[in-house]
Amino acid sequence: MTPNGKLNVVLAQSAQIEEVSPGGHRRLLASLPQPADGGVNTPSLGFSLATGLVRTDDGTLYVRYAAGDDSLTGIWRIRPGGKPQRIIPLSTASFPNGMALDERTGRLYIADSTRGIIWRAPITGGTPTAWASGADYEPSGLLGVNGLKLHNGAVWVSNLDQGRLLRVPVTPDGSAGPAQTKASGLTSLDDFEFVGDTDDVVGTLNAANEVALIHPENGSHSTILTGEDGLRGPTSLALRGNKLYVLSAAFVIEDGKPNILTANFHRTHHH
Repeated sequence: MTPNGKLNVVLAQSAQIEEVSPGGHRRLLASLPQPADGGVNTPSLGFSLATGLVRTDDGTLYVRYAAGDDSLTGIWRIRPGGKPQRIIPLSTASFPNGMALDERTGRLYIADSTRGIIWRAPITGGTPTAWASGADYEPSGLLGVNGLKLHNGAVWVSNLDQGRLLRVPVTPDGSAGPAQTKASGLTSLDDFEFVGDTDDVVGTLNAANEVALIHPENGSHSTILTGEDGLRGPTSLALRGNKLYVLSAAFVIEDGKPNILTANFHRTHHH
């Protein structure tokens, strides 16, 4: 989200990045190059897609791209008014998904959904290193580690197939501590965001077509939005003050049309 209240959004299958105003006006910012074959080698899905972005204060966008192509898959940088450049390469077998920037160290953490790896790389670009991997992060059918956020000295990730929210401590030497399961039974948990400074999380349950409020201190969760509210396979969200923005990609909804839904979020949802 930009300082003036506009949303930067990724149109996944067309690999285009748009700016959407509060009134719904859309402006194209950039398009990533598409693989000639449409991305048939993209793992799990068989079509190429851009999976989201990180925006830094100077307006630069860092976009994740799963293209099924060694020359395209990875992290792309788009400077304001500039051409997209791939700065962090990943292989065809990778499915870069959730990503977050540690502003203190200038490092990006990237969830690789098909290989079950959290990569780390400098935001300036270069070859990524595997920061964490293993059974906790791996898919059991489609996609494993998915959404990713940095919060209070730890990397938090969702595992879509396993329906779990994990906290991975960043140890004093910067390596990954053992993953801790903070909540489970969250069908197709995709993206999520923390509520203020708390450990409470709002998460999108993609195939379940729900948004849930998750309480990691005891592992419980409650449903706060459903298809009746207009969700169409929610894949990402943003919480700004008391406003919740939910982006539905409609990948798994038969007659779904992608949309952006806004809802008032009251902290009275909390116990």
